[in-house]
Amino acid sequence: MKLRQKIALELARLQYRQQNAGHSLYQLFWECTLRCNFACRHCGSDCKSLAHVTDMPFEDFHKVLKDIKKEMDVSRLSVIMTGGEPLCRKDLETCGRAIYDMGIAWGIVTNAWLLDEKRLISLLKAGIHGITISLDGMGETHDWMRGKKESFNRASLAIRRICDFNRAAKDGQGALGFSRLSASDAIAFDVVSCINKRSLKQLEALKEHLIALGVSHWRVFTIFPVGRAADDPELQLDAQEFKQLMDFIVATRQEGRIHLDYACEGFLGDYEGKVRDHFFTCQAGLSIASILSDGSISACPSIRSDYHQGNIYRGDKFTDIWKNKFQAYRQREWMKKDKCADCEFFRYCQGGAMHLRDGQGKLLFCHLDRLPPYRMR
Repeated sequence: MKLRQKIALELARLQYRQQNAGHSLYQLFWECTLRCNFACRHCGSDCKSLAHVTDMPFEDFHKVLKDIKKEMDVSRLSVIMTGGEPLCRKDLETCGRAIYDMGIAWGIVTNAWLLDEKRLISLLKAGIHGITISLDGMGETHDWMRGKKESFNRASLAIRRICDFNRAAKDGQGALGFSRLSASDAIAFDVVSCINKRSLKQLEALKEHLIALGVSHWRVFTIFPVGRAADDPELQLDAQEFKQLMDFIVATRQEGRIHLDYACEGFLGDYEGKVRDHFFTCQAGLSIASILSDGSISACPSIRSDYHQGNIYRGDKFTDIWKNKFQAYRQREWMKKDKCADCEFFRYCQGGAMHLRDGQGKLLFCHLDRLPPYRMR
């Protein structure tokens, strides 16, 4: 590892410590439903397609937001509705409008199956701030991952529609029935791709497809072994394949035709500073929290192990929990055990991402195991 990179890591570590001390809340995920219209191979959630699966009433989540607004500055807070598939909620726009009227930005993560033109217009009128759409490969590869035929085509149509809307807003033109738009009407938008053995072979084709659709921001991630993905070898990249992915990200970022980031999954040794806009930190419990469908107060919703800090249905007040708990997230020396005990990179990664820890605190896997044995020099 070069001296310049080591210095940058040290500066990032100091910034991380400052964030840890302040733990200002910037993202609040709301698991607004466990219903889903897909059956994704890699799903780590407890999602069901059954209509009788109960959604959390918005009134219950609204109370949390009122509590937050009384005690925190919400001008930089974003609420991300997730699930399940948030578009399965017919009252999603009503929920979103109420959040917008509180002065809080809101967005969704969606598979886009239900995101036709009418639904997009409805979301825009409700003040949606951001949308993330999943696209995990070309054609049949995406459909295979998502368990739904034609899902690639429908997601692609939704992506093009949003890109066209944002382009019209940037140019001051009209679109989707809005007579005249301005740059402030554009929504934050990106595509996220889950890379597996099949989609790895399609990275160039997928990149060109997204550029042709008008996508400017793209994120990729790999699959961690929980939920349905735990015993599916087709979903896991080996060391050579993982390095191939990292090299593709580096090359694409240098090319500059589309902004590509690797997700915040883990510390990447010599690839730190090359595949993301920032050095690795796990912001779970530092700037990110979530309210799960059962009322649990947690951090990043990708964390499936029970590191919950309270529950709104047990009378716990979110702001009290946020201010006074989350110690497992904010003081991570407890992670310095097993593989992490003598690792020279612990000072930078702090034990890795929380979603890669099981309920007993054991590390499921380390990204450095799939990369060359870099050492500080």
